[in-house]
Amino acid sequence: MPENLLNLENVTAHVPGDASRVLLDGVSLGVERGDRIGVVGLNGGGKSTLLDVITGDRPVEGGRVSRLGGLRMAHLVQHDRFPAGSTVRDIVLAEYGADHEWAADARVRDVLDGLAISDIERPTDGLSGGEKRRVALAAALIGELDLVVLDEPTNHLDVEGIGWLATHLTARRIALVVVTHDRWFLDTVCTRTWEVANGRVESYTGGYADWVYARAERGRQADAAEQRRRNLARKELAWLRRGPPARTSKPRYRIEAAEALIADVPAPRDTVELMAFATNRLGRTVLELEDATVSVAGRTLLDHVTWRLGPGDRVGIVGINGSGKTTLLRALSGERPLDSGRRVQGSTVKMAQLSQELVDLPAEMRVLEATEAVAKYVRFGKQEMTASQVLERLGFPAARQWTPVGRLSGGERRRLQLTRLLMDEPNVLLLDEPTNDLDVDTLAGLEDLLDGWPGTLVVVSHDRYLTERVCDQVVALFGDGHLTHLPGGIGEYLTRRAATGHGPAGAAPTAPVPAGAPVARAAGPKVGAAQQRAARKDAQRLERRMEQLTAREAGLHTELAEAATRPDRLMELDRELKAVVAEREGVELEWLEAAERAEG
Repeated sequence: MPENLLNLENVTAHVPGDASRVLLDGVSLGVERGDRIGVVGLNGGGKSTLLDVITGDRPVEGGRVSRLGGLRMAHLVQHDRFPAGSTVRDIVLAEYGADHEWAADARVRDVLDGLAISDIERPTDGLSGGEKRRVALAAALIGELDLVVLDEPTNHLDVEGIGWLATHLTARRIALVVVTHDRWFLDTVCTRTWEVANGRVESYTGGYADWVYARAERGRQADAAEQRRRNLARKELAWLRRGPPARTSKPRYRIEAAEALIADVPAPRDTVELMAFATNRLGRTVLELEDATVSVAGRTLLDHVTWRLGPGDRVGIVGINGSGKTTLLRALSGERPLDSGRRVQGSTVKMAQLSQELVDLPAEMRVLEATEAVAKYVRFGKQEMTASQVLERLGFPAARQWTPVGRLSGGERRRLQLTRLLMDEPNVLLLDEPTNDLDVDTLAGLEDLLDGWPGTLVVVSHDRYLTERVCDQVVALFGDGHLTHLPGGIGEYLTRRAATGHGPAGAAPTAPVPAGAPVARAAGPKVGAAQQRAARKDAQRLERRMEQLTAREAGLHTELAEAATRPDRLMELDRELKAVVAEREGVELEWLEAAERAEG
């Protein structure tokens, strides 16, 4: 029998100091042992308040919260504040005495290694925001726990760190309640989803893809007033279902209702049409780095690299924190001079750059006025939109558009900054961590806009979902002075890192982009005829294995549906399904490499 860890019964909570704004209105729900629950909803809608109520950090104004006696719980809050003069050891290893005590604990070692925490004597006063986040996260994960409550744990983590966290949490038999805007993380980790909206909390079975499906179905049955939101959910589901298998193991649905929902939804992006738009607006030359060298603090980030971006290219840049992704963007934009080599910019380029820092905004204006000061209308491909429509897509409902800019939160100011960039109709867009402070609805709106944006796009983001959706190719900075093209995308990046001992087992590293070659056509060394024949055999063998695994995956979905009333059997089938999906994804990457070798 499932064991209940805590219950909320008819709980009510308001915005502090404003009893007219209800965040939780008569909410009743529970958490059982082993639950992994993702919490989604608009910014300011009550997600963090719900977590504070669960942990007891905030009293409720109505209702009751009951917890299992002796419940062992950890809570990661959004803002990491440590006592003055403390060290990493004080925060993370406070319950341990001598070093041999924690060093003998495999879980402690796994957490410290996974979060790249090596110097435990380092003072916390000098840590960066990302380092503080990792220290606070480590402190929350190390203990013997029944329940861990995490508020935006993926903030400041790179793709590799997010992957480690997902693996760690799914391997531990503890309950989890997590607020995050990282949809790949939600889909990989969570078995249930809570949507916080209008004071209510709706519960759904499954992760992000399941929630998108359920919301789209609910929208299909709603009245015409919900038409815009329904279309966005349906388009999101269309992308989820049409994406290449190597991108993600989701969605899992193969039922007629889902097919009916997306039957008349156009492809998220018409690449050929957008390429034609981009070529007309940009010409043949866009941005080029020729024989470029860039060094920072004695470390060479780029060593005589040639990289050419053409019209309509959509490129994601990945790498660990500190690998030089932001510096590369600044070199592309011309903001950071090259140490050697040459930067070429096409004569028709109109560039816009979103940095991680907030720029000055007209505080005395209202949100709509500050947007219309740039432009009142903008065209995305064939679609023309007003400033108000773009603001709504990026999380500013009509009433909020009349808020003075000076009263906006940090997240809202960042969304306004992005809106103003898009309204200026650039034809080259450089985005540095555009997902920071955006909720999942706003992220879907941003991706929908970028789907129809005709121009050259370069994105640095730890949000795997966004990168895989809006970019057509991925390049990586591995710290070797090269820019490496990854045909297999972020999944391939993680396996390349694993080959150096920094993650799950995977394949060998790729060759860097050859000087003078477009990234999209980067080639490795020539392969001999005998090697090509062997590679063709490998590809055929792997293809047969993929077919077997795909068939087994489909069979498991059928068995899961039939075992809906048998919890023990469901858990057994779920474990087998995860193993099959993981093996299939690994085989797909091996097949991709074999196919490349077979082509010479």
